[in-house]
Amino acid sequence: MAGRAPSRPTVVVGEALVDVVHRAGEDTSAEHPGGSPLNVAYGLGRLEHDVALLTRLGDDAHGELLTGHLAGAGVRLLPGAVDADRTAVARAEIDAEGKATYDFDLVWRVPETSLPDDLALLHTGSIGAAVDPGATTALDLLRSVRGRATTSYDPNVRPAFFDSPAQALARVEEFVAAADVVKASDEDLEWLLPGQDVEDVAHRWQGCGPALVVVTRGSAGAVAVSGAGTLHVPAPRVDVVDTVGAGDAFMSGLLHALAEHDLLGGDALPRLRHLGLGTLESLVTTAIASASITCSRAGANPPTRAELAARG
Repeated sequence: MAGRAPSRPTVVVGEALVDVVHRAGEDTSAEHPGGSPLNVAYGLGRLEHDVALLTRLGDDAHGELLTGHLAGAGVRLLPGAVDADRTAVARAEIDAEGKATYDFDLVWRVPETSLPDDLALLHTGSIGAAVDPGATTALDLLRSVRGRATTSYDPNVRPAFFDSPAQALARVEEFVAAADVVKASDEDLEWLLPGQDVEDVAHRWQGCGPALVVVTRGSAGAVAVSGAGTLHVPAPRVDVVDTVGAGDAFMSGLLHALAEHDLLGGDALPRLRHLGLGTLESLVTTAIASASITCSRAGANPPTRAELAARG
């Protein structure tokens, strides 16, 4: 990787919540910071980016837990994040193979605020891009900055928040069309579009507007589609502790790699749309390394800049 993390700020829009985690075979649960957008912001913070989170927290003990967690990675909260309502909670059940299933208790709306004039990147996804009224606000924000900042999106689909895959797909594809960079998992696509080839879906989505679409495939690595073509990147062998936060670590690793290659910001969009295959491979390899490190230890614990550099 070349260069340094950008001085221009990144804003992540979406839910911040507390995961109440119960592991198979254990009698007690543990509480951890969670929420896909929070995890992405935290991951970027650990990679030494200037990042702020536009979210909603309660004025309660869970809110204090999340605020402290974010501050530990240098992530700022944009004004209006804390209100009098309770902080959102996700109850996670971790099975014997380390896979997580979730049950959510949250209300999602986006505080009114102004975004930095020198914004480099606006990212959103998951529940923050699914549940109204906040999802509509997130989509409006993405559309409003596109062209002057890079926009990115990870559907990280939670079926519990939709009546059907068709309803979810309509919402997801609105965000895809407003994003320059899209990352999705093969599990997302199998639920949204059962039986369809993930590479075909990635090509179709890339044709709707994004410069880059990446689909993660777990231990099989990832497939990336850009103007340069299609690239399959394998994943290294990992002794998996659990997969909590792995997709979010992939996302933060991918965004970090884009910054390292000077591919964030409105002025970089022409370069982003004309990636060479060598650069594309470097981007995805970095993202896979970030996810692999996270899978090798418990919880959503993404790598530091030094840890990720050591894998390079």
